[in-house]
Amino acid sequence: VQLQASGGGLVQAGGSLRLSCAASGLTFSNYGMGWLRQAPGKEREFVAAISWSGSSTAYGDSVEGRFAISRDIAKNTVYLQMNSLTPEDTAVYYCAARKWGRSSPAQTYNLWGQGTQVTVSS
Repeated sequence: VQLQASGGGLVQAGGSLRLSCAASGLTFSNYGMGWLRQAPGKEREFVAAISWSGSSTAYGDSVEGRFAISRDIAKNTVYLQMNSLTPEDTAVYYCAARKWGRSSPAQTYNLWGQGTQVTVSS
C-alpha cells in the first residue's frame, strides 16, 4: 500500500495550489481519505477529509471556505484544492487513509503518505 502526495511548492499569499495524493495497493473506493498538515513547532492539524463513500466532506475551521477536497475513483487519487493561501498555511501536508473512514475531524488514519511541503510567502 502506498500513498504518494505531490503538488506542493512555493506560492505567494493569495495564490492557489492543488495537492494530489495517488493511492496504490488498496481498493480506493473503500477508503476514507484525509489531509492533515504540520507546521514547524506546531502540532499536526486536521485540514480536510472525505468519507469512504465520497458522500460527505469535512474541513478544519482555518481552511473552511478556502480549501476543497475531492477524489477521482478512476485515478485512485484524492485532491486538495487550496485557494486564498496565507503564510499561516505554510506546512508539510500529509494525505492519509483508513478503510471505511468517515469525514470527521476526529477520524484516525492508519495509512500515511510521505508529505509535501507548501510554503506561502507574504
